[in-house]
Amino acid sequence: MQREIIVFGTHFLDFFNKLDSKTKEKVSYVLDLVKFTSIIPEKFLKHIQGTDGIYEIRIKSGSNIYRIFCCFDKGNLVVLFNGFQKKDQKIPKNEIELADKLKQEYFKTKPRNGK
Repeated sequence: MQREIIVFGTHFLDFFNKLDSKTKEKVSYVLDLVKFTSIIPEKFLKHIQGTDGIYEIRIKSGSNIYRIFCCFDKGNLVVLFNGFQKKDQKIPKNEIELADKLKQEYFKTKPRNGK
């Protein structure tokens, strides 16, 4: 099974474009895992408790930890919303709220008959 990955809005690309080339390679590697691996290990993809279908793609590059928020649509479509560098144990509440807001916008604005 192959998943399709799309980006909604500009938040993810703004985050990605600021990364150094080594970190971009690592992010691309993990996104390929999400795309091509039928059962994704929780080390790389995990549901965020207390949310309605928001997941975090987890990336470690050197001593840095990065998170990308996303959701699934129609089973094999992964929609990327926002990303950030994780500085401590807790996920910043404002990042979760942004992902939730973007998810709601995505489902409101997507064409009903298409993707």
